[in-house]
Amino acid sequence: MIGVIADDLTGAAEIGAVGLRHGLRAEVVLAGEAWGDADLVCVDTDSRSCAPNEAGERSARAARRLRQQRAEWLYKKTDSVLRGNVTPELEAIVSELGLHGALLMPANPSLGRTIVGGRYFVRGQFIHETEFARDPKHPRKSADVRELLAAPASLPLFVRRAEEGLPARGIVIGEAANVADLREWAALGDKRWLMAGGAEFFGALLRLPRSRPQPKPSAGKELFVCGSASEATRNFVARQDARGVRVFSLPHEVAQDGLCDADRLNLLADEVAAALQSTERVILDVGLPQVQDVAFAELLALRLAVVAREVPLRA
Repeated sequence: MIGVIADDLTGAAEIGAVGLRHGLRAEVVLAGEAWGDADLVCVDTDSRSCAPNEAGERSARAARRLRQQRAEWLYKKTDSVLRGNVTPELEAIVSELGLHGALLMPANPSLGRTIVGGRYFVRGQFIHETEFARDPKHPRKSADVRELLAAPASLPLFVRRAEEGLPARGIVIGEAANVADLREWAALGDKRWLMAGGAEFFGALLRLPRSRPQPKPSAGKELFVCGSASEATRNFVARQDARGVRVFSLPHEVAQDGLCDADRLNLLADEVAAALQSTERVILDVGLPQVQDVAFAELLALRLAVVAREVPLRA
């Protein structure tokens, strides 16, 4: 079994989907919940918005439990643009497992998110010159990857190219301009180091022999839950809508005053579940303009999560 620790449900689900594409039986669970006999267990610690110490403790507990359940290797899923408590969580897991350090590969080159010369780029632009600078809770105010992270408390921090290899200990942010760079870093993977980062790096690791994927399962229903108002998400939803995929969004009254009674959310869950019974793919998204108010953004995410949680129970 492969164990993954993610700081939010979206990240856990994203890695689960990568596993499915590589033939693994994947399961997404909340911290503390029981899980079955999946090949890939993705634990959501819900720690992105915690205080750093609490986030570290949650990640360490998840790592300890996964190790006790005989996970062959662990992966720490981080936000691709390094939002949240990335450094405290990495250090906590490294300490818990007695590792030399963490190799952090947040870049997703196929999405235009690259790290070159110690700078983070989004489709060729410095990240602080893109919409990520306007994130209501974790605005990206610099392209320097060192400045996008909290300073480590106990480990040295490095930014390196793959040809430079890994140091004796520390947190290494790996540069990656393309998929080939990710694969080169994956080949350097070492059980004495925690592998961490985005979905593409996890996919590169799964191509290594140690992943031992199971036979690919038959295709099933797909429910895409899109909780972001980013340009990439809007473009994805628009493309799917143009192809005839059913798209459902939160009621407009949520955008007007943040209120929406339980009956309306239940009705939306029923509509999504009914659509899943008649088609292979359905999208549930926020469907509202990007907001700057942090509390309101969290409210929208909560409303979306309530609906998403109900859909499988009704489908």
